Amino acid sequence: MPAEAFLHAKAEQVEAALDAYLKSLDGVPPGLEEAMRYSLFAGGKRLRPALCLGAGALVGGDSDVAMSAACALEMIHTYSLVHDDLPAMDDDALRRGKPTSHIKFDEATAILVGDGLQALAFEIIADMGNIDVIREVAQASGASGMVGGQYLDLQSEGKTLALDELQHLHRSKTGALIRASVRVGAMLGDANSKQLESLTSYGEHIGLAFQIIDDILDVTGDEASIGKPVGSDAAHNKSTFPALVGLDEAQRLAREAVDAAVSTLDDFGTEADAFRDLAHYIIERNR
Repeated sequence: MPAEAFLHAKAEQVEAALDAYLKSLDGVPPGLEEAMRYSLFAGGKRLRPALCLGAGALVGGDSDVAMSAACALEMIHTYSLVHDDLPAMDDDALRRGKPTSHIKFDEATAILVGDGLQALAFEIIADMGNIDVIREVAQASGASGMVGGQYLDLQSEGKTLALDELQHLHRSKTGALIRASVRVGAMLGDANSKQLESLTSYGEHIGLAFQIIDDILDVTGDEASIGKPVGSDAAHNKSTFPALVGLDEAQRLAREAVDAAVSTLDDFGTEADAFRDLAHYIIERNR
């Protein structure tokens, strides 16, 4: 299945499940629920839940088993975007072509939206009763993963990082949750050790490629396509791959990461073609 069709199919399933989760909430103030829904359904590729569901299917698992984790991963990703957009962080007014949460509502509400989505994500995962999955997601999204990467990103503003430092930053900020999405799906599908090792490596490589392309699009993209102003990285004096190594070398590094990701799937047959196509889609996308 081509990557865009794969993502679209998974997104429809995930969004129906996300809607059901929000509708099932009790005791949430209506204004907060509205703001949570606004951010959660503001668009996006639903890449992380698609990877979770796809990895589970790839190793022969039941997609229904992985759906709760897929929804939780998307909630965590959304909370991170809401907080990243805040004035204390990246101070962005647009996300996916729409006003960011703190612009649409207010800064305090945006903070609480992120808090609420993160707590709901772990409530959903806890209900699954799988401590390994809980640990995997917590480590990927916490201080040694996504949160730590965001801290490093903020601390790097105005500084020139070495290439290995920049790669570590992005493997934490962006790559950790992508890697966890693949691993969680494989774990829930009862992957054997070799399958889990291969898919873990796949997730690591596409996570890095995804962030490199994000950096590139901030230079070469247009606001209509990417849904937010271009040039924000330069405006914040952020360390990025184009700034550090130039556009051509950044594109080469992205292609190298994608090639490495595809090579990890050698032990899988045609059933992994969607993941192969998805790796190439990551460096061909324009948003």
